[in-house]
Amino acid sequence: MVKLKVKDVIFGYSGTNILENVCFELGASELVSIVGPNGAGKSTLLKCIDRILTPKTGCVSVEEKDLREMGRLEVAKTLSYVPQSTVRVFPSTVFDTVLMGRRPHLSWFSGEKDKEKVWQVLELLGIEALALSSFNELSGGQQQKVLIARALVQETGVMLLDEPTSNLDIWHQLDVMEVVKKLVREKKVTGLMAVHDLNLASKYSDRIIMMKNGKIVAIGSPAQVLTSENIAAVYGVEADVSIQAKIPYVVPLKQLEAF
Repeated sequence: MVKLKVKDVIFGYSGTNILENVCFELGASELVSIVGPNGAGKSTLLKCIDRILTPKTGCVSVEEKDLREMGRLEVAKTLSYVPQSTVRVFPSTVFDTVLMGRRPHLSWFSGEKDKEKVWQVLELLGIEALALSSFNELSGGQQQKVLIARALVQETGVMLLDEPTSNLDIWHQLDVMEVVKKLVREKKVTGLMAVHDLNLASKYSDRIIMMKNGKIVAIGSPAQVLTSENIAAVYGVEADVSIQAKIPYVVPLKQLEAF
């Protein structure tokens, strides 16, 4: 079943297009990574899907419902968005930051049911001990888990993640990716994330979308997309790609002079 459908999306500023006719479909309980060099349009695409940005043309639909026909509140009940871990914008406790995710379901005040859901999600992610800590005083890895928790309590079917492992050390990168993968499987969430690290994308993704200059160059399984030829064409880098346990691993060798 198609959960998220993006069709013919074009976006740009002042006559210059950043996204060009982007089209793809995601299924239920699927984790898909968007990869590509800086400026490829990864984050812009996520923001267009979440209606943070408005495409010039094209359609984004979830379960065949056109997001253009939804109000902001209904969109927030349909899609959740996790910004990059560099964001430091919540001068409040972890509990209150996560409770913000219940906003689409509230009238004026939060009830006991909403607070209970926050506790459930904090326990699920193993961060309940941080509930009364200040968000701004947490480490990058802890902050990213809190942002994922905030998105999770929205109870949406689709979660968008913008570089969820940026500026994290390797232990926290794996920790966050394991959390995301677990949520996709156990909570039946469809996940779409922009990722810089090709090996993380390869290890955790069901499929990969590779972009360059606002266009999709390749889409398919990690083994189909992460080839030496595609990496040379998109990144301008010669790379060795080896397969271990059916997962491709990328080792960059050198820049291509003719790129």
